[in-house]
Amino acid sequence: MNVWLAVFLGGGLGSVLRFAISRFSMKLISSDFPWGTFIANMLACLVLAGSLIIFKDKFQEQPLWKFFIITGFCGGFSTFSAFSYENFILLRNDHIVPALANILVSVLLGIFIMYVLLKKV
Repeated sequence: MNVWLAVFLGGGLGSVLRFAISRFSMKLISSDFPWGTFIANMLACLVLAGSLIIFKDKFQEQPLWKFFIITGFCGGFSTFSAFSYENFILLRNDHIVPALANILVSVLLGIFIMYVLLKKV
């Protein structure tokens, strides 16, 4: 299997699971809060972190698993997990200002883009 196929398969599985969680949570919880997305984002963070811990050596020996799980599955399941991991790495490496700038700018710019694009929808 090549890298592209690993990312493709993992991303497809992550996207389908995210969709299922969103649909299931809407049936169980009547709320304006986006519980499906929140649950998927937090689970994706757990999967990414857990995979890095559990499969650390396997990722080095067989890097396709890293592309399948981290880039593919977690990327399809939630980009929030990658965002959180990248900021964790920045903070762990004492890059406080870039981490805080990334968090602040990403969140505010993301909301601004949504506002600009969706305010008349």
